[in-house]
Amino acid sequence: MVSKPPAGDPVQDAPQVAAPQHAAAGLPAVAHTLRIAQAQMGVRRTARTLLKVNQKDGFDCPGCAWPEGDKRHVAEFCENGAKAVAEEATLRRVTPAFFAAHPVADLAERSGYWLGQQGRITHPMYLPEGADRYEAVSWERAFAIIAEELTALSSPDEALFYTSGRTSNEAAFLLQLFAREFGTNNLPDCSNMCHESSGSALVETIGIGKGSVSLEDLHRADLIVVAGQNPGTNHPRMLSALEKAKAAGAKIISVNPLPEAGLERFKNPQTPQGMLRGAALTDLFLQIRIGGDQALFRLLNKLILTTPGAVDEEFVAAHTHGHEEFAAAAEAADWDETLAATGLSRAQIEQALEMVLASERTIVCWAMGLTQHKHSVPTIREVVNFLLLRGNIGRPGAGVCPVRGHSNVQGDRTMGIFERPAAAFLDALDKEFGIVSPRHHGYDVVRAIAALRDGDAKVFFAMGGNFVGATPDTEVTEAAMRKARLTVHVSTKLNRSHAVTGTRALILPTLGRTDRDVQKGGRQFVTVEDSMGLVHASRGNLPQASPHLLSEPAIVARMARAVLGGASATPWEDFEADYAAIRDRIARVIPGFEDFNAKLAANPGGFALPHAPRDERRFPTATGKANFTAAPVEYPAVPEGRLLLQTLRSHDQYNTTIYGLDDRYRGITGGRRVVLVHPEDAAALGFADGAYADLVSEWTDGSERRAPGFRVVHYPTARGCAAAYYPETNVLVPLESTADVSNTPASKSVIVRLEESATA
Repeated sequence: MVSKPPAGDPVQDAPQVAAPQHAAAGLPAVAHTLRIAQAQMGVRRTARTLLKVNQKDGFDCPGCAWPEGDKRHVAEFCENGAKAVAEEATLRRVTPAFFAAHPVADLAERSGYWLGQQGRITHPMYLPEGADRYEAVSWERAFAIIAEELTALSSPDEALFYTSGRTSNEAAFLLQLFAREFGTNNLPDCSNMCHESSGSALVETIGIGKGSVSLEDLHRADLIVVAGQNPGTNHPRMLSALEKAKAAGAKIISVNPLPEAGLERFKNPQTPQGMLRGAALTDLFLQIRIGGDQALFRLLNKLILTTPGAVDEEFVAAHTHGHEEFAAAAEAADWDETLAATGLSRAQIEQALEMVLASERTIVCWAMGLTQHKHSVPTIREVVNFLLLRGNIGRPGAGVCPVRGHSNVQGDRTMGIFERPAAAFLDALDKEFGIVSPRHHGYDVVRAIAALRDGDAKVFFAMGGNFVGATPDTEVTEAAMRKARLTVHVSTKLNRSHAVTGTRALILPTLGRTDRDVQKGGRQFVTVEDSMGLVHASRGNLPQASPHLLSEPAIVARMARAVLGGASATPWEDFEADYAAIRDRIARVIPGFEDFNAKLAANPGGFALPHAPRDERRFPTATGKANFTAAPVEYPAVPEGRLLLQTLRSHDQYNTTIYGLDDRYRGITGGRRVVLVHPEDAAALGFADGAYADLVSEWTDGSERRAPGFRVVHYPTARGCAAAYYPETNVLVPLESTADVSNTPASKSVIVRLEESATA
């Protein structure tokens, strides 16, 4: 039975707290999945939709980017993937009547949960200058408004074209082509906020900014290190791969400031034994202090270097560069400093070393817990050093595994969504389309916000996502967005960004992954690239949510025609009519996509892109070899009486999309404004469990930012550390607090103090 969306916002500041759980998935996950799906879609639509998720003839889950094996389960989805599908395939609708009843000021007061629960947007909507609410607008008028604003700019660099990780390869390729034909490289994307640090470190060290392993490698590994990652909530299908690796004899080390249920025990809902007993996953839990990972890997590297026979001397001599400088830096690693930086014991690190030395095939997986610190890039370089020492790149069952969050964030970058494109890519693009792309770098996410704030950017176009909800320094970001002349959001559902607008604003409703896409050339499909470099098709199977929707490629193609007009020789109309024509052009521009359409036809499950380090132990770096690096060890210094806060997701959340108000595995129900603090730290600061505190961040320039009214939860975090959910805590992250090199917001290491709150 489909339920109606909530009429009012539920109370979110009085959460109930129970003990955290110690196993993930199982019967509770199945029951929760079915309850959520049926509330949004009804029984028949639930079955029709979920059985097509991640199937070879179905659609790619709009959630995470975890890959599928060649052999698929009937139910090839996880609890959070099902939630994502249910919200997109919902029968709830947001019509022009809804916008007439809800002024923008009203929408701005609503929670992200309430906004997302209202359903699919049915018509293009326009907020005229001076108006207090959106009104329906024709597609022709919408594109004319975009053209008016873009052609009136003093420079193409006053426009920003943002891309979320849900965007397909075809739409992303068209968007970057349009932006560069228009004259700018201002192509910020969600990768700037997540794995930019991974790409920066990996391009420098191994020559390609992607992971080097496959699912089969995980299954063959002797040791898997999972660092700064919570797969039980953020990538649940990864647990199946870890379970299979464990069954084959692998050991798992988890490195994280918080114990996470999914890494303790996985109750696989695909098997009776899994449902009843589950499988223990972690062999060694290293409860590290926030930001201590570089120090840990540096000391492990020193210990490997000083252990006779531990280094793969043949690999190091033949395939690496910079070993001597690195070895000298590693030699300086200090036990006392490492123990202080990590909060670990000597015995724990020595146990980890024993497991490392016993492994012939080691994989390191990581996510935001490593990428969102000031020193994230040198931390990931140190992970690469760790793998290079024992020859664990370019060997089956071994390698680097940055686990991407959104379903096509990696593919969008492959398609050219990058503010600092390679010259070779631009040369190929220009040759294919007869254009002259700009060569100067554009704005990433943080610099785009600063450009809006400073009046250097005036038009903001977003292909999906929730830019305002995802970005740091909320008050600064929202003020910057309101200075724009025009904000445009290509969206399926409502989110906070639709309520924080420029002088004028457009909402352009688009097809989702679940929607059937029919154009003049017939039924279409799009493609995506998963976290391990496999490209495959995605075909929606549901009637589209409204006859007034356009696909993402169609939106870009029509926008380009409206803006560029007869000056463009690009066949935009052909691209809209048949996406195979887009793929033919991709094949001629981007290496690895040769015969793109033919490869898809021959490989229903997808095909792997070439990866020189993995495939042939060839490293396309500046030196022609894999590069050891030797950066100084860094870790956050926290003043007395302060805590180091990491922002994170709840289990009822995917990025900024809030599916519910519970965090089942951590024992939180009915609210999101909680801060998890070690009991001894909370006692020292004078906060009992259940007390309410304001979180106040302190930045180096003396400025402070406040997030009020958080319930203090005594929780087994690492000492000196705390955790709270985003986007509620994004307000605490200064725009200037970013990772060196990558410029990624440092959302995992925010110095805060707790002040008694008026909230009771």
